[in-house]
Parts: sequence; C-alpha cells; structure tokens
Amino acid sequence: MFKNKSFYPFFLAIAIVFGIVIGSNFNFEQKSFSFVSNGSQDAKIKKLLGFIKNNYVDEVDTDSLLDITITEMLTNLDPHSVYISKREMQQNIESMHGNFVGIGVQFIMYQDSVTVIKAIEGGPSEKLGIKAGDRILIAENDTLSGKKLDSDNIMSILKGTPNSSVDVLIYRKATKEKLNFTIKRGNVDIKSVPVSYMLNSDIGYIKIDRFAMTTYNEFKEDLTKLQKQGMKALVLDLRGNPGGFMDMAIAIVDELLTEKKLIVYTKSKSGKIEKSFSTSKGSFEKGETYVLIDENSASASEIVAGALQDNDRGTIIGRRSFGKGLVQEEMSLGDGSSVRLTTARYYTPTGRSIQKPYTNKSNGAYFHDFEDRINNGELVTKDSIKVNDSLKYTTPKGKTVYGGGGIIPDVFVPIDTTSFISNYYLSGLNDFAFEYVDNNRIKLNKVSLKQFMISFDSDNAVINNYLKGMSQFHVKERHKKYIKMYLKAVIARYLYDDLGFYTVINNEDLMLKKVETLHQAKILK
Repeated sequence: MFKNKSFYPFFLAIAIVFGIVIGSNFNFEQKSFSFVSNGSQDAKIKKLLGFIKNNYVDEVDTDSLLDITITEMLTNLDPHSVYISKREMQQNIESMHGNFVGIGVQFIMYQDSVTVIKAIEGGPSEKLGIKAGDRILIAENDTLSGKKLDSDNIMSILKGTPNSSVDVLIYRKATKEKLNFTIKRGNVDIKSVPVSYMLNSDIGYIKIDRFAMTTYNEFKEDLTKLQKQGMKALVLDLRGNPGGFMDMAIAIVDELLTEKKLIVYTKSKSGKIEKSFSTSKGSFEKGETYVLIDENSASASEIVAGALQDNDRGTIIGRRSFGKGLVQEEMSLGDGSSVRLTTARYYTPTGRSIQKPYTNKSNGAYFHDFEDRINNGELVTKDSIKVNDSLKYTTPKGKTVYGGGGIIPDVFVPIDTTSFISNYYLSGLNDFAFEYVDNNRIKLNKVSLKQFMISFDSDNAVINNYLKGMSQFHVKERHKKYIKMYLKAVIARYLYDDLGFYTVINNEDLMLKKVETLHQAKILK
C-alpha cells in the first residue's frame, strides 16, 4: 500500500551524481572521540583473525569477517550504535557535509540511456550549458547508452577528484544534435532545505530534509527571503526528517526563541550535563510558528519540535514522532570505516527524554513500528496514542507534555487513509511523466509554475492516457484524484524542480490545511 508521505522517495529516486545515504535516525555531535585500547582484548581479536586466516579450510576475507563481527557486537548495545563501512562512510560524508565532487547533474536511466533531469544550479554542467533532457552517450570513452547500468556504475565514472576533467558526448533531443563537452569536476552543493515559498500572503513554508552541516545557513537564507516577502507565520516542515547534526537543530531553534531559553541538554554516562541556550540573535522570535512532524521525524527533528513545544513557542502539528533521544559520537577505525556510538541521552527543556523503549533491534521492530501504529489506531486517532502518566511534564504556561516515546503534537492530524494507493497504480508513472515532459519540453518550458498549477491537464487528457495503461488493474474511482495529483507533482518536479513538486503536493496536504485554519482563527481573535 502507498500513502502520500511514502510516495516522496519514489520521486526522489531520481539519482543524483553522488548518492545520499544518511544512516539510521541519528543525532550526531561534532566532537573528537578518544579511544583507549585494552591490550588483552586487542590481542584476543588479532589472534583469532590470524588463526582463521592461516588455518581455516577455505579462503576467507578476514576484513569482511571483521566487519560482521563489529556489526554484531554493536547490535547488542542500542539501535543507534552502528558500524559504517568505508563505502557508506563516503556517502554519509557527502550527504552530511552538503556537497560532493562531480559534474553536477541529476539523472535517471530512461530506456537504457543516462538522461539528465537537471543540471544542478551553480554546478559544472550548468555552467557549460548542459540541459534537462540531454542524453549522456559516452563519458571517459565508456559507452553509457544501451547498457543496463545502475547508479553506482554511472557515478563511479562521472565522479572524481576536484578539477579533474571528463569528456562526454551528449545527444540533445530537442535539436537532434550530438555535442561534445569537457566538464571540469567541482564541488556541487547538496541542499538539505529543498524548498521554501509563501503559501499565501501571510504564511511562509520551509521544508528541511535532514540536518547537515549546511542546513542552518540554508534555513537562514530562506527565512530571510520569506521575511522580505512579508511572512507573518512560518511553517517548518520536518516530516520524514531522520535527523543529523544536533548543533544545526540548536541553531535553527535559536532563530525562533527569545534569549536565555533552554533548548536542549545532554547527560553522559558519567552524569555530565551540557545545556544549550538561545541567544539574542533570533530573527523570527515573535511570528507565529507551526512545526509539522510525523512518525518518521526523528532525533534532531525532535529536538526542534521538543524545544519549541516545551518553551510554549508555536504549535506542533501532525502525528507522534519517531522517538529517538540518544546522541552519537563517531570514531574512525583507520581504514575509511567508522563506528557511531551512543554516548549520551538528550532531554527537552522540561526534562523529558523522548527515547522510545528498545530491547533487541535485530528483528527490525524498532525501526519499523509503522504497522504497530496502524494496528493500534494511533495514526488515525490521537486518543489511541499510549502515554505514561509517570512521564508527565508541564511547560511554563501549564501545557502537559509526555516523555518516553516521541513528541506528541499539540494538534493531531490523522493519516489520510483515502490516499492509500497500491504500488501497481504507480509503477510506470515516473517514466510516463518523463516521457510526457520530454515530448513537450519546448511548449512546457514557456509555462510558469503559476500557470501550470491552474491549467495543467484541465481536460484530463494526460491522466486518462496514463490510466489506459492501468486498465488491467481496475483503478478505483476514489484513487484517480490522487493518481492525477502524483502525476502532476512528478511532471512539476521535472519542470520546476522541488518547488514544483511541493507546490502540487502541498496544495492537497491535510496538515497545511489545518495550519491555514488555525492561523485564520488567530487572525480573527
């Protein structure tokens, strides 16, 4: 089954020439980590590996065996203490540092061709005039078309070291030309704040995907832009945000709180407590603030929501968040891999830990409790959310909040069960949308997003053409509205990037409709 939120990754499956892997819901403090070895334990592990390498009856990769051993060792700690392989570590670095070295394009494999979806703004390819719809036929003398290449194969060719060059042959369908380019690889930004815009004349909207090293600067830039456009109320969308750097979350909260307010504090094994307070630098301390969360909002997202809720600042809207209140520090193992180890717990200003219970993570139940939330009804009704009265806390203005398992929103919005759509309704939607744009690119490029929102497929010709291919599935009438919305959103993303996608999706979003209702009520008071 499918729902609005889980459909986002389907659109985001458009590969970017770097690969984003964020790991499992973490708060990451940027600190050095000291390692004190135990000689007898070190010798024990080395002796065992040597014995296996020299005497085991078959050939065995002891490096892989050690990886498995470390992973299993950490499994017996907590769900967020994890081993990160060398390959995963490189992808994490690129994602969380907010940039990568490459040619700077988003692409998909379309009919066995590497097809550019977008030349990333400010990147090497955009500067040379490479455009959406271009097919990369050859790169570094390797033929890319006509092969079933995966994203890793393609990225290994297109990525490289700074200022190195790659020769590419491109076919431009719009003009039926073959063009040669020499692209000098460079740093390309990976945005963690994909979109911001005014929902109406009063309400601004900022979406944060993750808390990377660049997130605060991106947020601050967008916040300033919206303030200049007359924003009186801010919607901060943290749905599906798995977390990231704690200091980025703290810096963002600081923009929204008056000075000397407690934002978060951590407590280590030794009992050491470190507190973070707001400063006087906040630029949006008085305007209305609404924070959107759901069951996949975790760690740093929960720090933001918890800090604002506990300081009676703004309104938290949505569904109970993931429930991750542990802090990790990272230790390099010297070969490019690393261990991310839980070293502290964090607490919201009222003193609550929002870490949900965990026992054994091997069965996946900890990270995949979505079905449990469906079965117990808490995604549909707020009354079904289980709370522990012994973990009850009170905010300065007397509001009751609970610890022990995520942030419970001030205003509950149930999941939209009418938008659940089976995967097979959408299996060919991405290719269909791309083909539609590719065949009509010249005409569509003349249409503004505002015009697109009003006039796209007013006669239902596009959606009906898509549904013809779905006829064998007997598409239910109630689903057609949502299929059309998804189709429109994908097409809008190809034409107008993330702004187009979120403008379409947010137009029917239940949480944003609730924001508009609440804000209007406050205006009328």
